[in-house]
Amino acid sequence: MADDRWKAPEIQSESEKKHIKKRTISAGFQSLLFYICRIFSIKEKLISVCTFEGKGGFGCNPKYLVQELHRRNPDYDFVWFVNDMGKSFPDYIRKVPNTIWSRAYWLSRSKIWIDNYRKPYGTKKRKNQYYLNVNHFTLGIKCTGLLRGDGLSKMAYLVNKSDSDMIDGLVIDSKWCEECFDKAMLYDGVMLKTGAPRCDVLYGDRGGQRKKLRIRHALAENAKIVMFAPTFREGADNGKRFVYSEIWSIDFKRLLNNLEKKFTGKWHICIRVHPQLANLFTGYHEENDAVSRKIFDESGYDDFYELLAGVDAYITDYSSAIFEAGYAHIPSFIYADDIEEYGKARGNLYWNLANDDREAITNNKDTHPDMELTLPFTVARNNDQLEEDILKFNKDEYDMKLDRFHEAIGLVFDGKASSRLAEHISDIIENSP
Repeated sequence: MADDRWKAPEIQSESEKKHIKKRTISAGFQSLLFYICRIFSIKEKLISVCTFEGKGGFGCNPKYLVQELHRRNPDYDFVWFVNDMGKSFPDYIRKVPNTIWSRAYWLSRSKIWIDNYRKPYGTKKRKNQYYLNVNHFTLGIKCTGLLRGDGLSKMAYLVNKSDSDMIDGLVIDSKWCEECFDKAMLYDGVMLKTGAPRCDVLYGDRGGQRKKLRIRHALAENAKIVMFAPTFREGADNGKRFVYSEIWSIDFKRLLNNLEKKFTGKWHICIRVHPQLANLFTGYHEENDAVSRKIFDESGYDDFYELLAGVDAYITDYSSAIFEAGYAHIPSFIYADDIEEYGKARGNLYWNLANDDREAITNNKDTHPDMELTLPFTVARNNDQLEEDILKFNKDEYDMKLDRFHEAIGLVFDGKASSRLAEHISDIIENSP
């Protein structure tokens, strides 16, 4: 890969240099454990799975792929790495601790690896193993990888590059991904344009998931729900990565009033923070008791997409899930009160949020020079603008914008992504030499 695409960021300080040295030494030790575990043979039907660096449970793309693999062949053996052994899984999945010895043993023995994030620095794959990265995003607002520019640290580069060099197949859902995932993922291997398995639950009739969510919270069958799902803020202190949240400026009382005025019915708010923050989040409490009673927190629920399939509207700041809400034509709004600051901290964004008219946001031509796109969602910077966007919302115009957008990006969304990928993995297992 002696290519300008893969040029690594420069180390910014002596402290960062020391941090990288420490991480590299630790990675070397971890690698040694993987080599030791090669004394164990590879089990041809063993599949190891992880989500969100062990913080996740039975959710995201791996859930739907594993369900389909099990349906096709109950003889497949699954292990799932978790930080919290209290997580619930179907009985055909073995929970294992997300520790270095556990990873070294189970990954070394597995024919197939499935992950929606990055493997820890120091992980080593063996010959005749297959690593499928199903990712936890496709389209997005915030840039990743080398597309972040100065927002990508040298340590992050090393972790990402180490992981990408092991990937055998990367799941994508569109031409949009094809155009940028080489730099976004530091990857020049096979891209599988199958669509995202987690989006299968959003396709077609969502009535079952709507009913399930309302029963879960003892709500009336005709109750309406808006999901508020802010992303995390990511920073670095001398090269050390950390994630954090901020107190939201969104006015929930005003939001509920506007939703009821525009769409009628009785509305409730489902809060869902990013999995990186779920174990730190203790819930949101309004001073207004009447509003508090209409808010419930689902940050700890493992399957975000079951929840999304059950809601009537969606609001975020920079989460890529807004595009997937758009796949199902769920009314969706961006509320971002710190665009300039966030864009600067992130290094780069896929959309010209800070410069374009908020109702006609175009794509960043540096990341997608061959595409002429308009973001199908309005962008509010404050509560006044969010109120305007909700009250002016026109479903017919929104649907038309989404249809044009999906055609322009070459979207694959038909409810069959899990089936396609399961067939691909089954072929690898069954035809293994």
